[in-house]
Amino acid sequence: MAHIAVITHEFDRFQRRRGPLLRRDSPYMLFDLLAELNRRGHSARILNGTSAKPEADIAVLHVDATVTPAEYVDYARAFPYCLNLGAADISKRRVSGAMIRRGDGWAGQVIVKSSLNHMGTQERLLNNRSRRAGKPEPFPGIRAADDYRVHASLADVPAEVFERDDLVVEKFIPEPEPDGFGARFWTFCGERERCTRHVSPQSLVKGDDTIRRESVPVPDELRALRRELGFDYGKFDFVVHEGRAVLLDANKTPGRARNLSAFIAAGNANLADGFEGLIRSVT
Repeated sequence: MAHIAVITHEFDRFQRRRGPLLRRDSPYMLFDLLAELNRRGHSARILNGTSAKPEADIAVLHVDATVTPAEYVDYARAFPYCLNLGAADISKRRVSGAMIRRGDGWAGQVIVKSSLNHMGTQERLLNNRSRRAGKPEPFPGIRAADDYRVHASLADVPAEVFERDDLVVEKFIPEPEPDGFGARFWTFCGERERCTRHVSPQSLVKGDDTIRRESVPVPDELRALRRELGFDYGKFDFVVHEGRAVLLDANKTPGRARNLSAFIAAGNANLADGFEGLIRSVT
């Protein structure tokens, strides 16, 4: 049985309360995987910060920030094996396959987004907690970002948007359907995965407003991109546009489902199998 270490930021709250992993008090999907692994006899401990001695059979770099601070990456390297060590930067400027620039010849709709995951919400939260603790901000200079904004054309995007490093402009290419719009979500851990296509009446497809979903295959080019980006565990959001898979977002700390249906529970058990496969490969 393996000893698992989960490396989180000093001011992350992986769990709301200290206690057994069986309590449903975490916003993260990894919590459910660890609970399943705990039932199988593995043990896990959550490491807030970098002060604990790096002892474990396998670690997971689970700092909930777009760019993992260098000290956490260095700390993760001290473990015998650490998942997602190569996925320290998930900014849209690095991962997006839909990003365009001012002079590109794109004639369709465009969308303006923060380059930061979740519009920098987590970075601002960690800054606030750090200030309250009397410590320097771990992510200084983070600017507030508006919600996503869709424009009819590239020419309609204000010029100042292109001058900001914290914003990106992307092609707006949801998959059109007779009853709405589609987007695809691929969740994986090791060699286990689930990939579903969600259809929503809203052009910005989110899980909460899905009216139907279906299992779909993972395109080969996305698998290659996963290897290139250094992901052992996580979630990719993508669309298929003109026959090609286009990555929109990559998340190394995906959230847990609000509704723990049998579908989700079975998926988490499958992902836990993938985690055990990674354990066997390194121990």
